[in-house]
Amino acid sequence: MAKLERIYTVPLGEVYKAPRNKRVPKAVKMLKAFIAKHMKAEDQSVLLSENLNKYLWRNSIQKPPRKVKVRLIKEAEEVRAYLSDEKIEEKKPEAKKEEKKEEKKAEPKKEETPKEAKKEEKHEKKKPEVKAPPKKEEVKDKK
Repeated sequence: MAKLERIYTVPLGEVYKAPRNKRVPKAVKMLKAFIAKHMKAEDQSVLLSENLNKYLWRNSIQKPPRKVKVRLIKEAEEVRAYLSDEKIEEKKPEAKKEEKKEEKKAEPKKEETPKEAKKEEKHEKKKPEVKAPPKKEEVKDKK
């Protein structure tokens, strides 16, 4: 099925009628209901991006934003919601990621260059020497 992409500004002002410590969870529910209604999907098939969730929660549970501009993308029966400014990353096959990890592990460690060795020597030389306090006997002899 073809992608369906839309941008909406969702009003969340009604959330402020809820008790202070339940506003952001209520905003999330309202947002999902709005998306489900306008994209003709079920509430369970609506997924919010991490950045959108952080945007809702950024001012604590008591002060969600009054409105949110979202980009909605519908594929098959699933609707994904992103902030309108957010860059969308496409899914990459997992096999490629695993191959890259294996390649990194297989690479041998590079030997130190002379410059790096000199830097380490300088750091070692800079350590100050700690002198022990004089013994009580020595102090008495000086008097």
